[in-house]
Amino acid sequence: MIIGIDDTDSRKGMCTTYLCAVLVDELKKLCDVSTPRLVRLNPCIPFKTRGNGAVSFEISAEKEEQVKEVVRARVNDLSELNEEGTNPGVVFIGDNVLNTINDEQEERLKHFYETAVRDVLTLEDAYVIISDLRLDHFGLKNKRGLIGALAAVSFFVLQRNKPNCYDFTYELIAYRRKERRGKTRVIDEASVWKADAATYPLTWDTVDVANNTTVFAPHSPCPVLFGIRGDSEAAIYKAYGLIHAEPVERKMLFITNQGTDFHLIPLDVATKEQLREFHSYGLDGVVCSNPRTVEGGHVVFSIALSDSGTIECITYEPTKGFRSTIRALRVGDLIRVYGSEKNGTVNIEKIELKQLNYAEERNPRCAKCGRSMKSAGQLQGYRCKRCGTYRADKDVVTVNRAIEEGLYEAPPVARRHLSKPLVRMRAADKKIHPNR
Repeated sequence: MIIGIDDTDSRKGMCTTYLCAVLVDELKKLCDVSTPRLVRLNPCIPFKTRGNGAVSFEISAEKEEQVKEVVRARVNDLSELNEEGTNPGVVFIGDNVLNTINDEQEERLKHFYETAVRDVLTLEDAYVIISDLRLDHFGLKNKRGLIGALAAVSFFVLQRNKPNCYDFTYELIAYRRKERRGKTRVIDEASVWKADAATYPLTWDTVDVANNTTVFAPHSPCPVLFGIRGDSEAAIYKAYGLIHAEPVERKMLFITNQGTDFHLIPLDVATKEQLREFHSYGLDGVVCSNPRTVEGGHVVFSIALSDSGTIECITYEPTKGFRSTIRALRVGDLIRVYGSEKNGTVNIEKIELKQLNYAEERNPRCAKCGRSMKSAGQLQGYRCKRCGTYRADKDVVTVNRAIEEGLYEAPPVARRHLSKPLVRMRAADKKIHPNR
């Protein structure tokens, strides 16, 4: 049986991954339990709590009813039910369903999971599949967590049946003892840097080198002490063993869709009318306005899309040095931006400079005296006031650029859970410029 859980936390505390870790440790006394999955859903959804994560895990066939009772009890006990935005949901897919899922049903689960990560779903969308597959489930309050719970079990089913169908990574999360929650986290930073140096790039987003800070520990009063992300279980555990911190209550390894860019909707040819709020895209365009810094330190510019429509792009102040790359753009550059659309603006997560514009038009110089010629009037060419010489057109010169073609990214301090670090990218035809 596969069990999915979502929406048990709030901005003030708890964490759905912690509830999952408690359940997995408790259920191991009753039956075999798999490595749990941590699924990050659409990062743009406005009613998310923090990371918009749902969890799922599989148990062996025996004692299913007893397991369901334990799950129900723990969700009731540990969920932040007093908080307005907490609406837990749990979905069970029993072996009777798992062993009879046909291709059409698997495709529906696939579509549901992918839509949950890239688009917006309603509770009614979840109920249709829950009803058609006759899945046992329960929810509390408005039960919106059933959406994430069904997406998490769908991801597990797909990985179970086709292990290579999706890119995936790992995260080892360490949890705080109850008496420490809400207090300042005690973590020896020197040991974190040592752990990163010993395991990068098999682990990543533990530290932010450019901004000289650690980024693997949250700042909220949740039970999480820190999380180590990476592509290698061995490297993650090696890093964990090198980090000195306050005693932990427990730790749990998750298989996850973090760091995969799965939230991005690829659009090779896009019109502005296709773009929708609360969605993330990869968009090709030509820079049509030079970047400008606005109040707050944010950097804004516009690109022309394939239909000749334009859209503004922005890099916010928390992206720090990434803004220097954006400021180095100029009109005529062919680029691809990756990010989410909000209020008619794309919030950039990473950018590919596909073809730089090295040409610059300048007023021609007089062939006699070498001075810059001045405009003789609109559409009347250029004339040297000293010598009287005339030129019809501007000179086109080649200029040096402060950047190269290739992929650039926002730093770890400003990176979303789902955004793929460039260190994970293997593209023979693209030059990669990781943040470190």
